[in-house]
Amino acid sequence: MTTLVKASGLSKSYGTVKALDQASFEIHQGRIVGLIGPNGAGKTTALKAVLGLTSFEGKLEVLGLDPRRERHRIMQDVCFIADVAVLPKWLRVRKALDLVDRLHPRFERSRAEDFLSRTTVRMDSKIGQLSKGMVTQLHLALVMAIEARLLVLDEPTLGLDILFRKEFYKTLLNDYFDENRTILVTTHQVEEIENILTDVIFIDRGRLVLDESMDSIADRFVEVSVKPDRAEAARQLGPLSEQEMFGRRVFLFENGNAEQLRDLGEMRTPGIADLFVAKIKERSA
Repeated sequence: MTTLVKASGLSKSYGTVKALDQASFEIHQGRIVGLIGPNGAGKTTALKAVLGLTSFEGKLEVLGLDPRRERHRIMQDVCFIADVAVLPKWLRVRKALDLVDRLHPRFERSRAEDFLSRTTVRMDSKIGQLSKGMVTQLHLALVMAIEARLLVLDEPTLGLDILFRKEFYKTLLNDYFDENRTILVTTHQVEEIENILTDVIFIDRGRLVLDESMDSIADRFVEVSVKPDRAEAARQLGPLSEQEMFGRRVFLFENGNAEQLRDLGEMRTPGIADLFVAKIKERSA
């Protein structure tokens, strides 16, 4: 398994605030990794470190290179979409393609043009005339036309309506992602992408709370929907969390005894959002 990103003891402080605190993780080729955390958790700082956009302490290798010294080489194989469009509003779409064509040796212009031909984005339009959704489509067209090994997405669908959000991720899966490419994404809309993720990393106040594959999560965590008369028995088994839902108590367990839990009620794999809330509350307790 090829490792694209390897961090060990990754730390970064802004004054007295630790944005990253001894974070260690690996990201492997052919995976779709969700970096999940509340506002101010350190997600964007981690991405900036990977992209060579900020200084840091600890060890970090991206494609086998040090982003502090070899950012230019790294960015030959990395693409990035941020939550804020950076293309100047006066620039026309055609000129945006011209610019990337000149700057990036692995840009395949015909691929970008083909993608845009299936949208409402027109070549002679100025960026400032496009809706946010159309600007995101333009970003996506530019990115998908570059033969990159790692795609980094920081809240890429922020502010888009649900149709644009679903189309964005559908396009990534069908037209971009394959076993040779890797995607690292941060988003607050966890429920919308959990079905495409292969791995999740939870981060809170600069520290990693969870780093697991989706398959491991299904083996390690379970939610049990319990009738009221069995709630106390469930509490005795030390759940991570408890909540009420439709007149039943729902308990989330980590590494629980399957036989004991089966006797309590209906079992299922927890959603990523519920698991995230439970792990963050556990850390704060």
